[in-house]
Amino acid sequence: MVTTDDLQFMKVAIAKADEGIRRGQTPFGSCIVKGGNIVCAEHNVVWATTDITAHAEVNAIRKACSALSTIDLTGCTLYSSCEPCPMCFSAIHWANFDRVVFGARIADAQRAGFNELTISAEQMKSIGQSRVELTADVCRSEAAELFQRWLARQDRRVY
Repeated sequence: MVTTDDLQFMKVAIAKADEGIRRGQTPFGSCIVKGGNIVCAEHNVVWATTDITAHAEVNAIRKACSALSTIDLTGCTLYSSCEPCPMCFSAIHWANFDRVVFGARIADAQRAGFNELTISAEQMKSIGQSRVELTADVCRSEAAELFQRWLARQDRRVY
């Protein structure tokens, strides 16, 4: 069930992705919330750091763990502008998130040229027997629009 909080926090993740696009990064953003409060919001910095693991979700998880002084993010919800890739989903699972809410789908990222593995978050959850709750397609059209803004940039780089 999508709540008004879900819409509010998804807009934070989308805004963070938009910030990343303006900074020459790729169109992915993430926000982590605990107890109704934003712990952090990050965007993808793969090119800025030359670190292929520097996806928005991983960056946010690192920051949240540091801010909360724990590696156990039970009680937290991760909002992502796009469906988490298998690497990010694995990190989400290991960090014990209660819930993941995402906007665009892996297929949307692929249409923009990203070489995503076609393993959905739902498949990762099933295969890995993860307890994380998934809520898909929240603000999907707004999140998918990020790819169009990114594709319009002359300096865009895909990976």
